[in-house]
Amino acid sequence: MRIVVDLNRCQGYAQCVYLAHEVFRLTGTEALTYEPNPDDARRLEVERAAAACPVRAIMIDRLDGAERGAAS
Repeated sequence: MRIVVDLNRCQGYAQCVYLAHEVFRLTGTEALTYEPNPDDARRLEVERAAAACPVRAIMIDRLDGAERGAAS
């Protein structure tokens, strides 16, 4: 899975951090950092975090075997 966060849209509400703290982190007062390619085992918590974002700044893409092979 691949995550992209529109950091221009992100307002630092941190709902994603509460729901998927191993994928999303706040550094400083409002600077969001994140793991762009988390393990698929975290899919449910990442989907919940994306759904909880009040400004819809989180986008999730699924990478299957064909896409990974093409990216190499």
